[in-house]
Amino acid sequence: MPNERLIDLDKSIIPSCDVSTLEELEALVKATCNVKGVGAYKIGLELVIPYGTKQVLSVIRKHTDLPVIYDHQKAGTDVPFVGKKFVQACRDVDAIIIFPQAGPETEKAFIQAAMDEGMKIIVGGEMTHPAYLESDGGYLKDDAPERIYKLAAELGVTDFVVPGNKPDKIEKYRKMLESMGVEPTFYSPGLVAQGGKITDSAKAAGKRWHAIVGRAIYQAEDMKKAAEELTKELASE
Repeated sequence: MPNERLIDLDKSIIPSCDVSTLEELEALVKATCNVKGVGAYKIGLELVIPYGTKQVLSVIRKHTDLPVIYDHQKAGTDVPFVGKKFVQACRDVDAIIIFPQAGPETEKAFIQAAMDEGMKIIVGGEMTHPAYLESDGGYLKDDAPERIYKLAAELGVTDFVVPGNKPDKIEKYRKMLESMGVEPTFYSPGLVAQGGKITDSAKAAGKRWHAIVGRAIYQAEDMKKAAEELTKELASE
């Protein structure tokens, strides 16, 4: 259900399965699924477009029952009525990520659709790359992420994507949400390969934080060892 915890651990590593083939996916999952501190898997366009959600999940489920998060890259950027269709199309996964950049009516519709279906929804507002917000040369006004997170929290969302390479922003959003009476769970990409440090972001995020890590694991010569090293870094925070 939407308000239940997706991951039992307060802090974990989530391998981002940004690989191109089911064989690579299976190797990644086999190598990491029994590593203590791995909390879930994130799948996206690289696998779901060519193979479909069901086939991708069938590979993962051969090895683990850990939660699977679908990141549509980026969902929540269409007209409001698409929300219901999107959630229904994703019903086989455990959670979905949206970045509702199309405005508050779309954000409300996607969140409500997820809650109606009992689907865990994770809402993102700020991304990791340069030239995203207006002050940095981007299209979105600087207060857009804050408005996105605030509306989501008002609608009952407790899980949020925040940029792992911007710990100052993570702290800002955490304090804002806590001031609203929300105990947030954060999920962060932008780590290691994009410059973010796990220890810095973990401290900024507070009690519940999950590091989404892609290339630093799936491009490693020894994926299990890479995952173990990252979970040790997380535990040392």
